[in-house]
Amino acid sequence: MSAATQKVRVDSEFARLRTVVVSRSEFHAPDNIELLGHRMPVEPNAVAILDAVWGKTFGEVYPDKQRAWEAERDELADVLRRHGVDVLRPRLFTADEKAAAGPVGYANFFVRDPWFTVGENVIEGVLQFPHRRHEVQTSRDLLLQRVMPAAAHYVSLPQPGIGNPGPGPFLEGGDVLVLGTQVFVGLSGMASNALGYHWLAKFLQPQGFNVTPVRLPEHVLHLDCAMSLVREGLVIVCPDRLPDGLPAPVRDWEQIEVSEDEAAAMATNGLPIDSETYITDPQFERVGKQLQSRGITVEYIDFSVSRLFGGAFRCTTQPLLRIE
Repeated sequence: MSAATQKVRVDSEFARLRTVVVSRSEFHAPDNIELLGHRMPVEPNAVAILDAVWGKTFGEVYPDKQRAWEAERDELADVLRRHGVDVLRPRLFTADEKAAAGPVGYANFFVRDPWFTVGENVIEGVLQFPHRRHEVQTSRDLLLQRVMPAAAHYVSLPQPGIGNPGPGPFLEGGDVLVLGTQVFVGLSGMASNALGYHWLAKFLQPQGFNVTPVRLPEHVLHLDCAMSLVREGLVIVCPDRLPDGLPAPVRDWEQIEVSEDEAAAMATNGLPIDSETYITDPQFERVGKQLQSRGITVEYIDFSVSRLFGGAFRCTTQPLLRIE
């Protein structure tokens, strides 16, 4: 099927994954913590590791970890291909783009956040952390090749106001979970904000979507760091990260609960390939066994380097086609 005739659509978090973008592994830290804006959430054991990279690329400080990081993403791509998924990869930053980033630094490591797909809509968001605001550039060629020829809408949020971080609007894909015409948007103040949520609700409402805000504690970056929709009627959730409980449309679903410590290590950031297959890290074997006891096949991939940066399998992927 040619790019011009391919569909672009995401029906839910667990509809069969057919086309997906898998992240690269590029990170140049800002020159100092003041340029970061606010503290970047990382896996709890990673603070000292990442504190060593201010003003440097991760690879120049930790070449062995850099190679392992790239291998993790390559293994994920291989597993997805084995399941029949069409895997795309963003390009790397160009030398000019790296130079233009200046002291703020750059990141090209979690494709979930700079753009996202809801129904037949591909939306370029706006990220709070300055070093991530140009991350969409490395996916832009893919979007032009795959989305522009398709019937899907392709839109972008307004540019944020001036400041660090400024008023926004901010809207990041890690905060956006899709369940048919129900869309949940996490709001902690660290990533998506109320203005971003209202923009999305206004854009999607004429298409029949119901967009629901989900309050998060201020230390939780994204909604997918608090809950994962595994299949219809089943959710992995960290109750401590949802002060108002699960959103109403999924409140009666069966829950596999994880602790705050497990969620901080990314226990909710797995990836359904479909409603019967789920990818997670062997670190979360306890969760995997609970999934297996419910008839779900679990694929384990060691993602220990990726998790240092506060994300895992969902953060590393962005679907263009998820349909039954």
